[in-house]
Amino acid sequence: MPATMDAVKLTCATCGQANRVPLARLAEGPKCGHCGDPLADGRVAELEAATHDKMTRGDGLPVLVDYWAPWCGPCRSMAPEFARAARTLAPQVRLMKLNTEDYPQISARAGIRGIPALILYRNGREVARLAGARPAAEIVAFARQHTQP
Repeated sequence: MPATMDAVKLTCATCGQANRVPLARLAEGPKCGHCGDPLADGRVAELEAATHDKMTRGDGLPVLVDYWAPWCGPCRSMAPEFARAARTLAPQVRLMKLNTEDYPQISARAGIRGIPALILYRNGREVARLAGARPAAEIVAFARQHTQP
């Protein structure tokens, strides 16, 4: 279900269920109709493969994914900055993480050559990417630059 003028489709990062959310209620903290978890509250969620694909291919809001690995020092040092950026960008942009160690097929399909790598998806397509650990201000500026109408 594509975004309409008055509602957007949001995939729950927890259970993978698609939810239709009125744009007028986006700032009110919508919750998943299936599991009750928040949909756009500014927290960074860890994605599984199927949820990653559903979210990046069909969500009505832009999704910024941090492709990372637990052994990566720059990835670990950027995590608090990414979380700060998520709180700043919510609810207009949702920030998610995908562990490339757990899902190497997704990182290969996305053409990830180094981590951390940030890829911004909008309307089912990759619109921009940013490599390397970044402070929150740069992550926010990057997302806003590529999501403004």
